[in-house]
Amino acid sequence: MIDYETLKVIWWLFIGVLLIGFAITDGFDLGVAALLPLLGRSDEERRVIVNTVGPVWEGNQVWLVTAGGAIFAAWPLVYATAFSGFYGAMLLTLFALFLRPAGIVYRSKRDDPRWRSAWDWGLFVSGVVPAVVFGVAFGNLLRGVPFHFDPATMGVVYTGSLWQLLNPFGLVAGMVSLAMLTMQGATYLQIRTDDALERRARTAAVWSAVAFIVVFALAGLWVSLGVPGYRITAMPPASSAFAPIAKTVEASQGTWLANFASHPWMMLAPIVAFAAALGVIAFARLDRAVAAFIASSVVNAGVILTAGLAMFPFVMPSSTDPRSSLTVWDAVSSHRTLAIMFWVVVVMLPLVLAYTAWVYRVLRGKVTVAYIRETTHTSY
Repeated sequence: MIDYETLKVIWWLFIGVLLIGFAITDGFDLGVAALLPLLGRSDEERRVIVNTVGPVWEGNQVWLVTAGGAIFAAWPLVYATAFSGFYGAMLLTLFALFLRPAGIVYRSKRDDPRWRSAWDWGLFVSGVVPAVVFGVAFGNLLRGVPFHFDPATMGVVYTGSLWQLLNPFGLVAGMVSLAMLTMQGATYLQIRTDDALERRARTAAVWSAVAFIVVFALAGLWVSLGVPGYRITAMPPASSAFAPIAKTVEASQGTWLANFASHPWMMLAPIVAFAAALGVIAFARLDRAVAAFIASSVVNAGVILTAGLAMFPFVMPSSTDPRSSLTVWDAVSSHRTLAIMFWVVVVMLPLVLAYTAWVYRVLRGKVTVAYIRETTHTSY
């Protein structure tokens, strides 16, 4: 059996992979929804946009559901604490996401411009709100979340509110997420559409990449100069099971950069993110849509890895009681649980990836206005 300490790190990697998979696949769904009323100039063009994601959005959202399930199983304390700390934000995201399946299914049920326009803006909300909230959540993880464990009961005590999450740095992180996912949606639309829609998607990809570079650089500068990081100063052996408050943690300026200073190879994550964003601009303008989409996907991976590597081993730092911060070492399930789930992932993940690749191969090709006109009984 793999030793406990190694399994803890492996599950940190697994959850990172799930988050990256979600950002790449469901991320372009969110980006397409955010761009729907902005790029579609007619009802037929908007139907084209909806039909690019209509057959695949449910499969893409499985990445989010699986990530949530993996956090519940591997990091139960993180799951419980996050639902306390981010409850309002999660409800906001959930209600926004409700609009996506309803909008996709019901938008074209009535031939009424007002009906369809209302659903178009509903889909816009279903793309923008989750994208921003996900970024705000990551921004607040970097700042620290106002919670602590009661030493007597080990119950979670949360002292914040939804409005406290909407702080300036959290909102900047939200803009990073929105620009990143809009770019993902725009490059996907560049692949799946043609003519005027393809040209508008290309323009959107370029400008969202520019916006990403600006806000990602601003967020990085803010982290280095104005966001205190966290550092473990003492804890039980990483290979043991221990309560979060058994360790000691200190917060100080610039600590989130310590991992990059100690392991310079980690700098590849933000460097690759910036380089890939420049690649999106170049490839989109050269009409190399697939290359632009791949570059955008690399941006997503680079951003998530940058945040994860900066915070490691922290998963959910506490701003009110640093020793209550949840880390890779103390927020996990038992050794046996992690081991069993590890082998389940080893067997199932390749099957999921193979099936997903097959689905996209079957559904490849462009969605056109002509197709919408010819298949009104089957298209969205």
